[in-house]
Amino acid sequence: MGPDVEVKEIEAKKTFKGAPDSVALFLFFVFWYVGNIYYNEYNKMALDGAGGKKGGLTMTVSTMQLGVCTIYALLMWLVRMNPIKLCGLQFPDRMKLPETTRTDLVAMIPVGFCSAAAHSSGVFCLGADPLFGQIVKAGEPVLSAFVNTVFYKKSLSLAKVSCLFCIVGGVAFASLKKSPETGAYGLKFDQTALVFGMLSNAFAAFKGSENKKLMDDKAFKMRIGDVANQFAMTEVLAFLISVPVMIATEWQKFPEFMHLLATERKLQVGLFVSGLTFYLYNELATMTIKATGPVTASVANTAKRVIVMVYMSAVTGKALTEEQKIGSGIAIGFVLIYSVIDDLFGKKAEAPKKKAE
Repeated sequence: MGPDVEVKEIEAKKTFKGAPDSVALFLFFVFWYVGNIYYNEYNKMALDGAGGKKGGLTMTVSTMQLGVCTIYALLMWLVRMNPIKLCGLQFPDRMKLPETTRTDLVAMIPVGFCSAAAHSSGVFCLGADPLFGQIVKAGEPVLSAFVNTVFYKKSLSLAKVSCLFCIVGGVAFASLKKSPETGAYGLKFDQTALVFGMLSNAFAAFKGSENKKLMDDKAFKMRIGDVANQFAMTEVLAFLISVPVMIATEWQKFPEFMHLLATERKLQVGLFVSGLTFYLYNELATMTIKATGPVTASVANTAKRVIVMVYMSAVTGKALTEEQKIGSGIAIGFVLIYSVIDDLFGKKAEAPKKKAE
């Protein structure tokens, strides 16, 4: 064996990081879906263990889920290792403490607040009605468009605006229910799921825009490090912001929560698994978006909502009505079209120019 061959083998060993990127990306998608499914299932288990939607402990469950996320982030900083790439059969990355300043932490408060509000609103929404809540959350582009247009002065194409009306129409149709006596249709839905689902969507939109503003600052991005650090810090801030809200709203029931946490296995398992899977599936979603781009991620996210809805229908034993099936199909379908329509029309517009050249 010649010296050139030996050098090449040594270099290959240094650069080998496990499975090929294509295989890893496929597995990241799989575990993103699986993580989201398990989050929804165990979020329901945790809420049921705490007395359900009328138990008065939803904010506490939501906050403690973020507490699990915080403990996980602190452990990663302690061992200086992030194991998330093991999901793609690749070696873990180093997880160094971010070199943030006090000014950086203050600048991150809006992102942390929006993250906390989006998460807690989502827990209230899905706790009220896991199926209809998924349909409402599928309408996220509507609230995102409103927030970005009004508060961040971003304009939408006419094609995208048209899709928004169809998304709203789909959610509205899913809210219809036929009266067995008269046969007439009327609106019937869980108001808590609708209100908190819309709030969750709105705060998620604010979070995305505020986060983009931060990451556009190159100096901030350099100090904070990679995306994993940024996500971990956001979850820690979200937990710290949620604690005062939990104390203000449910402090009288906290002794009851601690008793349930010590005795109720559904709450113990549900809280731990839902908190951990919430962190992991969101981190995997961030990684896939970074690797594939927003359009592919939007398509995948649309498919994920369908899978989660079908799975939660089986878990809860509550079948979707015909109106919910049709309405959710319309809403989710137009979310997919909304995600890709500008790219499709853009490509068509470019085609004549290429022929002319």
